[in-house]
Amino acid sequence: MMPAMPKPAVRVGLIGYAFMGRAHSNAYRQVNKYFDDLPYEIEMHTICGRTPDKVQHAAAQLGWQHAETDWRRVIENPAIDVIDVSTPGDSHAEITIAAAQAGKTVWCEKPIGNTLAEAEAMAAAVANGGRMSAVFHNYRFAPAIAHAKKMIEAGKIGQIFHYRATYLQDWIADPAFPWVWRLDKDLAGSGSLGDIGSHVIDLGRHLVGEFTSLSGKLKTFVPERPDGSGGKKQVTVDDAAIAIAEMEGGTLATIEATRFAPGRRNYNRIEINGSKGSLVFNMERMNELEYYNAGDPEGLQGFRTINVTESAHEWAAPYWPSGHIIGYEHTFINLVAHAIRCMKSGQRMRPDMEDGLRNQRVLDAWERSNESGQWVKI
Repeated sequence: MMPAMPKPAVRVGLIGYAFMGRAHSNAYRQVNKYFDDLPYEIEMHTICGRTPDKVQHAAAQLGWQHAETDWRRVIENPAIDVIDVSTPGDSHAEITIAAAQAGKTVWCEKPIGNTLAEAEAMAAAVANGGRMSAVFHNYRFAPAIAHAKKMIEAGKIGQIFHYRATYLQDWIADPAFPWVWRLDKDLAGSGSLGDIGSHVIDLGRHLVGEFTSLSGKLKTFVPERPDGSGGKKQVTVDDAAIAIAEMEGGTLATIEATRFAPGRRNYNRIEINGSKGSLVFNMERMNELEYYNAGDPEGLQGFRTINVTESAHEWAAPYWPSGHIIGYEHTFINLVAHAIRCMKSGQRMRPDMEDGLRNQRVLDAWERSNESGQWVKI
């Protein structure tokens, strides 16, 4: 038997090595091991960070061939095909635009920019570069979300009346929690709004449709935080965000994002109510999808729990036997697998930079509504 021909490589340069850098690195290491039908092999070429000893450690720990401290040199390297932008938000625009102008494929963390103007410039640069892009809204790639989308498209819940989304965390609920970069608007762009609110905005757009208008409020509960040296540092982002919105087709939406919900670690829950039934997803129970069928006979009505671990469920089949659940990290593996397939087929990768821009328009409208106290069209 002739040995299998090696697959062509897609060489990745990752800018950033913290939380998202680790999640992305794991996806790059694992994707070809689980998705053996992919047309390309991922090659983890270079990881980049500002601190030499830390980035060298990250390269060794996470499996990268090379380490670099200047992201410009990563972009200039002709061996690298994909630039993964996983830095704090204040550098997304500069890196993305430079990468696109250099002819690289760009994969970017969310939200893509710190402002709408940045997002518009990034999307334009990527479009002008002519390469596909990807945005790491990984929750689209949970099997339950993929199954919910299929059910909605098949008309299982009918006309959609409500989209309810709550993304609740508690990691800064303690006023003694120290100041970190995510509490600085110049670095992060916004607080709970962009950090976690952007995810449920993206899920709403993915499952239901575009947002058309909203009325939003932002709130900062703790205006100062310990700076680690006995002083205090200003918090310049929101701690919580809440909005009511309208969507295409007349759907009403309520969206809440907070990092001040004690006991809620990563409670990303959505509920969609329609004329024929309802769907419920909670990321803390990500292998389950709740479904209510209004057509069930009297006496048998009620929510049923679908265990989305069968081979028939998209994004579940490559892993374990039925009932052997997958986790958070697999959503990133699935997203990367989809991106690789799109690079070969020419199919539009979703979510891409255009999706990132549309999400950013909702974030911008939310901030403008908070400032004006008025409904804002999107």
